[in-house]
Amino acid sequence: MRERQERTALTFAAVEELTRRYLRGGGAVPSEVEVEVLTGRSRIQQTLEGISDTVHTEIASMHPGALPTGDFLAAGLDRDRRLIEGGARVRAIYQQRFLSVPALAEYFHRQIELGVEVRLAAVVPLNMILSDRRLALLPIDPEDVDAGAILARGSALVRSYTALYDYCWHTSAVLGRTEDYQHGADRLTDQQQAAIRMLAAGMKDEKIARSLGISLRTLSRLLSEVMQELGASSRFEAGVRAAKLGWLD
Repeated sequence: MRERQERTALTFAAVEELTRRYLRGGGAVPSEVEVEVLTGRSRIQQTLEGISDTVHTEIASMHPGALPTGDFLAAGLDRDRRLIEGGARVRAIYQQRFLSVPALAEYFHRQIELGVEVRLAAVVPLNMILSDRRLALLPIDPEDVDAGAILARGSALVRSYTALYDYCWHTSAVLGRTEDYQHGADRLTDQQQAAIRMLAAGMKDEKIARSLGISLRTLSRLLSEVMQELGASSRFEAGVRAAKLGWLD
């Protein structure tokens, strides 16, 4: 009887474990993939503060809309300072048009002074915050800021959001670039600028082409045009010259 009870207990424990693994989250272990719907500004703000307090290596964000001014910006700078002093990398992408707003332009430059990596883009698809490539906070509906937010946990799910962010990062422009960079980069198309940055970042041709939505043949022609613009005889030389001009910053 004791042996039968022990076998029954083991079987029950195994069934419970299988249920926990496969009846929730489509077969993924809950601790590996988890999605939480957040409603209410206070709950979202609480989550934001929690994310900032648990960052270890990097926090990356992008913002399609204008940020509130006043105390909000001051709190943001204080948060960035704490993160950078703690050894974390802080990156941010903003809409380029907000550089014409004096309060926001000052905020962007103060971020740079703290060590934040700031880039500007003509189009920013949605609000997004990534923490250590394992947490992602994004809106339920990018068109309705009051609809709430989604907190995604687990690298298996966050990996896709990270790929989107990295694409936006590589196709955006560095705030504070020199005039030489501006005039030189203006001779390149957005695709050419994105391609040379991704190439310099070590991405393979297949991944670059896929990110840009073009064929390998088109990518090859595009990179040849960049090399011609830079007067380079090889991709390596093109990367070196682009770096010297500040095109890869």
